[in-house]
Amino acid sequence: MTTKEKVARRKLSLLELATDLGNVSKACKVMGYSRQQFYEIRRNFQTYGADGLIDRMPGARGPHPNRVSAEIEKAVLDHALEHPCHGPLRVAQQLMLQGVQVSSGGVRGVWQRHGLLTKHERLLRLEKTTAERRLTLSDEQIRLLERFNPEFRERHIEAPHTGALIAVDTFFVGTLKGVGKVYLQTAIDCHSRYAWARLYPNKLPVTAVQLLNNDVLPTFEAHKVEVEAVLSDNGREFCGRDDQHPYELFLQLEGIEHRRTQVRRPQTNGIVERLHRTLLDEHFRVEGRRTWFETIEEMQTSLDAYLKSYNENRPHQGRGMKGRTPLQAFRAGINLSKAKKEEPRTDAPNDTQTAAA
Repeated sequence: MTTKEKVARRKLSLLELATDLGNVSKACKVMGYSRQQFYEIRRNFQTYGADGLIDRMPGARGPHPNRVSAEIEKAVLDHALEHPCHGPLRVAQQLMLQGVQVSSGGVRGVWQRHGLLTKHERLLRLEKTTAERRLTLSDEQIRLLERFNPEFRERHIEAPHTGALIAVDTFFVGTLKGVGKVYLQTAIDCHSRYAWARLYPNKLPVTAVQLLNNDVLPTFEAHKVEVEAVLSDNGREFCGRDDQHPYELFLQLEGIEHRRTQVRRPQTNGIVERLHRTLLDEHFRVEGRRTWFETIEEMQTSLDAYLKSYNENRPHQGRGMKGRTPLQAFRAGINLSKAKKEEPRTDAPNDTQTAAA
């Protein structure tokens, strides 16, 4: 028996006791009620029956008289599905432009009834609705789902072996007195985290080509490994017309596939972004306070010394690294690359098929 049922049972006992004694005052004194409460209980019992003995919260029964109509509620829910990160005031203003009259408080009331008060609850509704039925998501919806979805933040670039994918990018280091702006061209093997970097006074396509031609490719050629693909953003130093841009022409000449990150998706090139942060925190901010550099060559000498330690001595705890240095992972990935090349093709005819033909 619940608490409300126990209270209703006690009220019913009060009415029965008053009937048996024939004295309201004495029954109220025994049960611990006042005469005003007794008459109110009796009136509710005569009007509503046994349900009248259950305590009720004050207020309107059923839907509130000022609740928005079903059409307006549907419009609010549809807008929350289309734009889950809009606040109640913005939703009310947007719907007003469409001829739907509703206040920000009314929008919030609709959200509260459907459990959509927070932004994350509305995003979860969008994700659930997408999973249950097929619909075409807008760019804004896809961007929001990817931004707030923890699984998307944990995604990583797939590079099964050394040379499978090289991530490249340009990083603005700072300004050197007498030289001007200093840019850093970086490249990193996504499998082993082996990194190359070189400083330039500009970020032209020629400098990006020089890093690949003078540093990256000779390293792979020394280990007899090929670079299969290069991943870059959509910057002008990397992207352009295939028949005119120096970087595009160089990749075509070397037979390297050029992949580009999605626009406004920094997660797709996160490995090289993490390298920039490491170089900034562990090298440039330290050496900039320790040494007075006058030329880019002096900065490059100091950077080369750090990269040697970074690639050969610094253990990494990233995915798949397991405390190894980039050089160790680079050499281990070479065997994976060779094993992949030696795998027999399933679509190639074997000796028996060839003889039969």
